[in-house]
Amino acid sequence: MSPVLAEIITIGDELLIGQVVDTNSAWIGQRLNEIGIKVHQITSVSDNASHITNALNEAISRASVIIVTGGLGPTKDDITKKTLCEFFQCGLRFDEVAYANIERLFNSRGKTVTPTNRTQAELPECCITLLNPSGTAPGMWFEKSGRIIISMPGVPYEMKDIMQLEVLPRLQQFYKLPPMLHRTILTQGIGESYLSDLISDWENKLPEHIKLAYLPSPGLVRLRLTASGKQEELLREEIKIQEKQLLELIGDYVYGFDDDTLETIIGQLLRNRKMTIATAESCTGGYIAHRITSVPGSSEYFLGAVIAYANQIKTNELNVAADIIKTFGAVSEQVVKLMAENVRTKFNTNYSIAVSGIAGPGGGSEEKPVGLVYIAVAGPENTKTLKLNLGSTRERIIRETSLYAMNTLRKMLLSEV
Repeated sequence: MSPVLAEIITIGDELLIGQVVDTNSAWIGQRLNEIGIKVHQITSVSDNASHITNALNEAISRASVIIVTGGLGPTKDDITKKTLCEFFQCGLRFDEVAYANIERLFNSRGKTVTPTNRTQAELPECCITLLNPSGTAPGMWFEKSGRIIISMPGVPYEMKDIMQLEVLPRLQQFYKLPPMLHRTILTQGIGESYLSDLISDWENKLPEHIKLAYLPSPGLVRLRLTASGKQEELLREEIKIQEKQLLELIGDYVYGFDDDTLETIIGQLLRNRKMTIATAESCTGGYIAHRITSVPGSSEYFLGAVIAYANQIKTNELNVAADIIKTFGAVSEQVVKLMAENVRTKFNTNYSIAVSGIAGPGGGSEEKPVGLVYIAVAGPENTKTLKLNLGSTRERIIRETSLYAMNTLRKMLLSEV
């Protein structure tokens, strides 16, 4: 069976000048891949009718499914709907169901539909309407020469709702897609090349229909297993076997699977044990606290934080003696250990995280270069410290520090079961 190929076309000058980052394509690509449709190409074009038309003609020549996002707003610079009418040589019709949805949204906000917004219910005669539960611009489904062309708003949360509620179910009905299963193993604390060396023998023995992809990012490496074939249940069993073999090799570095995050994992561990945590942060400036509190329900276990950026805050708020800072330096194992233990006492929590480092780009020295970071995690039984050298990029140092800190807490929680 030949694979079903898709192309994504994103429309908007704001994308081309870098004012808006295209996150839609990555999300759409993931969802299509999950149902067995392979993205062949991603194209971005300006708000220009001829550019849009050319992109559509080229996409139709090489893909079966074309997904277009952007340019469906009510203002004059949004020209996608008009261009699609010209492309498919059809006029507009007024869609009563789409208009009722627009009225519902405006009424829920205590507003009246404006004449401009009313025009968003005018849709090409030759399309199937894809209702947008979160916005006023409906999606549109076209069929031409055996190809499917789908147009959706560029607003991410609106696009995602239409994809999940309308587009994906329709595509699965339209095509007889082969089963395709994915399993992602999440690792932290080991680089991609080191990971590859550890599992090379196992990787070389993978069956032909099971593929491995390395997906590295700062501080993490995801390993994605993809299995394709005719029998879904058989594929599921094969994935389980390969996963078990992989965990025997790299289990110490694995913290979760698929969509897990360290903040959700440690949150669940703390919640299950009715335990609490506080943080004391220097170089990360509150980023660890932000990640922990990004999880709904984190107020059950996160009590507070001290952003001890300056030395006097370490002394005044965390009781780290000035002579210890003077002797060992603010970026030291001695200081970060006291920060962790004292913030735990200050907030009366079961656990705490503390970090201190040189995030750069300035402030480093030969003895203590940019990227030097100390982490301490304190618990009821002991305090664990780490010394890391994380490179020279400020944003990356902050991100990696937070990941190492949270993973150290995760391991401590599991070891103290």
